Amino acid sequence: MDALSDPLRVLRFSGGIFLESIYRAAWCVRSQIAPEDFGVGVPPGVRLVGFHYVLEGSLRVRAASEPSQLAGPGSIILLSRNDPHLLGSDMAMPPIDARPLIRRAEDQVLPRLEFGTGKEVKSRFVCGFLATSSRDHPLLTALPALLVADLRGRPCAEWAATSFRYAAREHAARRPDSQEILARLSEMLFVEAVRGYVEALPGTATGWLAALRDPSLARALSALHLQPARAWTTAALAKEASLSRSAFAERFTSTVGLPPKSYLTRWRMLLAGQRLRESSDTLAQIALTVGYESEFTFSRAFAREMGVTPGAWRKQSQR
Repeated sequence: MDALSDPLRVLRFSGGIFLESIYRAAWCVRSQIAPEDFGVGVPPGVRLVGFHYVLEGSLRVRAASEPSQLAGPGSIILLSRNDPHLLGSDMAMPPIDARPLIRRAEDQVLPRLEFGTGKEVKSRFVCGFLATSSRDHPLLTALPALLVADLRGRPCAEWAATSFRYAAREHAARRPDSQEILARLSEMLFVEAVRGYVEALPGTATGWLAALRDPSLARALSALHLQPARAWTTAALAKEASLSRSAFAERFTSTVGLPPKSYLTRWRMLLAGQRLRESSDTLAQIALTVGYESEFTFSRAFAREMGVTPGAWRKQSQR
């Protein structure tokens, strides 16, 4: 799973929680996270990943026409494409819009959604988001649109609920580092959910995430991610994987869905996009860091892969 570390670093998530939801009666709501839900701090044009973390009780969730899934205490619901979805105790009920139920909070309290007047809490959860400028990242592309992960028994399970309560207070108190705390906590739960999903994939699974579970392919991916500027050949990557060149090329292409050299180009362009967005390096400097000696060759490859020139990408990112 080391091959997952560098792709996560490139994602550069920001985010946190913005709402606590409590339901004391049978319920079903329509939901989709929007930028106005969480206020300032996230620039336009980013990719949003929505999530709900269940603190108490249980609920069902359904996206598109897929069957609903059950989420109990300690479960995180990930919406990797931030699709509209239904949440509720009873999916047969006519759904209502969740927004009118939200009670805007005082300065020291997280905004809260409350429904029902009974004493028994049927469902209690927090709603949050993760945001990244890497819109075509292989991890986000490989994840299902809806993922429900039971984090009980995983390393984060014991402290997750307590941490969310603490982070919510930090957020409400508007302490300077509260957003960073919330972002890192949310990202850690995201990583745990992804790791659990990868571990549970069937042996016949294909795709980028399945490659991370294949020891041979994971070694090659880890080496490629670690040294993107190296003049990698299929034979050199096959050596990292301890496979013959032909066996490696066939396994990599059938699992990942791209030949090794095509994947290397895509990875380089993701890294270059990050540098263009976050640094003032020249195009020649960025070209060298991702394995291109010629600025012209780099610019042509970037435009072919990303659809715009490096200069246009930088200007769009800055806006």
